[in-house]
Amino acid sequence: MIRVLLVDDHPVVRRGLRAMVDDLPELTAVGEAADGAEALRVLEGLEQRPDVVLMDLQMGAGMHGVEATRRITALPDPPAVLILTTYSTDADILAAVEAGATGYLLKDAPAEEVAAAVRAAARGETVLAPPVAARLLGRVRAGRPTLSPREAEILQLLALGLANKQISKRLFISEATVKTHLVHIYDKLGVDSRTAAIASGLTSGLIRPA
Repeated sequence: MIRVLLVDDHPVVRRGLRAMVDDLPELTAVGEAADGAEALRVLEGLEQRPDVVLMDLQMGAGMHGVEATRRITALPDPPAVLILTTYSTDADILAAVEAGATGYLLKDAPAEEVAAAVRAAARGETVLAPPVAARLLGRVRAGRPTLSPREAEILQLLALGLANKQISKRLFISEATVKTHLVHIYDKLGVDSRTAAIASGLTSGLIRPA
């Protein structure tokens, strides 16, 4: 049996995923969580760890999927983390992969595709939805600038209109660190202002529209 932990902030989505998982004889759902922090608590409480964690990315005010993935994959003998989300920007994909995700699927994928991806992830294989694989390949071919997950996060917060002080409080870092990241972001994108950085990030797919 392949043991699966479901992590999504929408109860209806979790119920649908549980029904799909439990309907297959070789899969079983061993727990649910509404955000990353709860997922870590559930993992600690399980006598036997799951083989695969199906992880959403954005989960309200709770710990987001990238940070949860980073913490889960840092555990001893960690389960595979398979991202299942509606977000497919370059920044989202890159951040998830760099955090240690085994695969990346979109929520509009057919149930049989998700099930096959769970089986593959349990075997230690990398799974990418065709649109995601195409974006990554296009990124390599186009030679687009690459931001670190933290830089992408800061650029996304800029797009939301947050000032440096607000960003530092949101990310629990100093304003000086925020400014240092901005210098690197401007340099990588070839811009010299916040507005230009946001515009570049949006047109290149590095961040989502606010």
